[in-house]
Amino acid sequence: MNPIVECIPNFSEGKRQDVIEAIADTIRSVDGVRLLDYSSDINHNRSVFTFIGNPKAVAEAAFLSCKKAAELIDMTKHKGEHPRMGAADVIPFVPVKDTTVEECIELSKKLGERIANELLIPVFLYEDSATKPERKNLANIRKGQFEKMAEKLKDPQWAPDFGKPEIHPTAGVVAVGARKPLIAYNINLDTSDIKIADKIAKLIRERGGGLKNVRAIGVMLEDRNLAQVSINMVDYEKTALYRAFEMVKMEARRYGVNIVGSEIVGLTPMKALIDAAEYYLQLENFDSNKQILENYLLQ
Repeated sequence: MNPIVECIPNFSEGKRQDVIEAIADTIRSVDGVRLLDYSSDINHNRSVFTFIGNPKAVAEAAFLSCKKAAELIDMTKHKGEHPRMGAADVIPFVPVKDTTVEECIELSKKLGERIANELLIPVFLYEDSATKPERKNLANIRKGQFEKMAEKLKDPQWAPDFGKPEIHPTAGVVAVGARKPLIAYNINLDTSDIKIADKIAKLIRERGGGLKNVRAIGVMLEDRNLAQVSINMVDYEKTALYRAFEMVKMEARRYGVNIVGSEIVGLTPMKALIDAAEYYLQLENFDSNKQILENYLLQ
């Protein structure tokens, strides 16, 4: 067996290329790890990295990248459109091959304990690793963001899973967990009115009574003067990308607004795009394993 785990840490830096490259180099330095992708957004002021490898090596790369972020990112000076609470904001593990969610949960717990002990950064366990129901959803943990996290940690209900109930003065706190593949999917609108994006986000997200497995917020893209609906598709097999797209398009029409484009941040499972192609092309009796050339050749 050759178990493979994926890690997709998010760091609170999307502008300083030297810091981003330093984190990338740290990940590359670990034997048994392959850095697949990393992308940054200056409006979100955030970078997302994707790397895979054997579980032990991936956990080491996750720890070292968290350490490097803590050294180079000062959250007291950070500003960005995306909610955040730490230099290394969130570190999820996803099972890929010959491994299970349960093994990724154990991996997340060991990493969380190490981060708290060696870096003195408090750690929350989230998603499938969550120790309490209210901690499963990252948005609940992150509520208040870095600026209000020190006060939040004083509440016994929000004591971290690892570490003292005191934020790291410059690196904040971090969430670590195990989860299914998540798609970071953003939809841009032809308006500069952030209130419209906020209203649409509230309507489409699960917490607001919208689509299951969808989390969304409104974001302003200052460099393009466009409002964006920033979405996390938590389970694309239960709620497809095209459903979110169509619901945003429908709600935007209420305000006389159109979609000008969408983007996927980082890597995405191929099936998510195949599902969208099948829907929009209205394909009948389509078998992606046999009719997509690359899939056929890989069998």
